[in-house]
Amino acid sequence: MKLKSKHLLGIEDISKEEINLILDTADSMAEISQRDIKKVPTLRGKTVINFFLEPSTRTRSSFEIAEKRLTADSLNFASATSSILKGETLIDTTLNLEAMAPDFIVIRHSEPGSPHMLAKICNSSIINAGDGPHEHPTQALLDAYTIRQKKGKIKGLRVAIIGDITHSRVVRSNIFLLKKMGADVVIAGPSTLMPVEIEKTGVEVRYSTDDAAEGADVIMMLRIQMERQRKGYFPSTREYFSLFGLTEERVRRAKPDVIIMHPGPMNRGVEIASEVADGPYSVILEQVANGVAVRMAVLYLLAGGGKDENAA
Repeated sequence: MKLKSKHLLGIEDISKEEINLILDTADSMAEISQRDIKKVPTLRGKTVINFFLEPSTRTRSSFEIAEKRLTADSLNFASATSSILKGETLIDTTLNLEAMAPDFIVIRHSEPGSPHMLAKICNSSIINAGDGPHEHPTQALLDAYTIRQKKGKIKGLRVAIIGDITHSRVVRSNIFLLKKMGADVVIAGPSTLMPVEIEKTGVEVRYSTDDAAEGADVIMMLRIQMERQRKGYFPSTREYFSLFGLTEERVRRAKPDVIIMHPGPMNRGVEIASEVADGPYSVILEQVANGVAVRMAVLYLLAGGGKDENAA
């Protein structure tokens, strides 16, 4: 089986079978990261442009390491060094990059839908590394990979996602993925940070961390995105933590083998207590490690890798 599209624009666009293909391929890629020499020639001769117009530490580093482990040539462009600061449009800048014949463009942009727009005008494969509050598909894939690694399955699990639901691209991609894979998803946060009609996506909606954590197999905390807020959605970070922060006491409402996740960057003492972030249930750093394997799998499959079912 191979991926149907040469782009990865969002989880909403891909099938359950394609998600399983990426997760299964990531298993093979994870083994490469355990070797003494962490490099294979799979993408030798391919060029990847990492075009990040919003700040990023984990995602950008993870893509760059994944590209190097597959022996691709990587070029990095950031907003501070791009011609967009001089007034050039996103389309013109991208077409100039495209003229240098890259094979992949990995883009992060503040505007929802910007990767979809570029996919219509570029010959390169476009990978969405986060488009505003819309989607973050590789984060959802690495989250799913981590859940499957720890729990052995995704179907039937109760996954609680808690925090700034309105401004999170991570939650949207995770809802699409987890529902496709058969998980029960409950989301929670302040009513001021809950999108209208979010329940139409098939999730349960709660307005209390205590309620959301009850009986959960997985608790995924989300960062409060102060940079996307144009008004005060809650009185103070201290009050937010007292009402919605994940503490050890609240973790005890979940199942005894619960795992705690966070896509980062964490605001300790705002959405999560340090003793939980660093505690025995936390798999937060394992999410980061798994991100490399998942992004290696995505690059490999978008380059045409995978089993050819028509082969004799």
